[in-house]
Amino acid sequence: LVKAITSGDYDTIICNYANGDMVGHTGNFEASIKAVETVDACLSRIVSAIEEVRGHLLITADHGNVEQMLDPETHQPLTSHTSGPVPLVYVGASDLTFTGEGSLCDIAPTLLYLMSMPAPDEMTGKVLLQPPEPAQASA
Repeated sequence: LVKAITSGDYDTIICNYANGDMVGHTGNFEASIKAVETVDACLSRIVSAIEEVRGHLLITADHGNVEQMLDPETHQPLTSHTSGPVPLVYVGASDLTFTGEGSLCDIAPTLLYLMSMPAPDEMTGKVLLQPPEPAQASA
């Protein structure tokens, strides 16, 4: 993936790291820690590559899983998806800032914005990034 990013051959790359999701379904705590550590190491390399090419990177998930390993009532392994909020992280060469909280339906319009493409009318989500205010940009 790093080679693909730094090659300049691609305008857009979409990648799914399913480690936390897949291992979270097992309920195996130690394996889940290793899965998260592996994704963390991979993301570190990807962030460096994105910074090198002055690109844009969005990191998010469509649901949680590995962050809650035990059912709070039964204390048994929780192997299902969780419904808590998931983060959206932006890494990029610009000074874009988040407009506020969003929803999963906002990811596609935000990605299209970063690609300088208009969102189709059928998309009901909003763009979650905006340029800095003029006063902030000159500071």
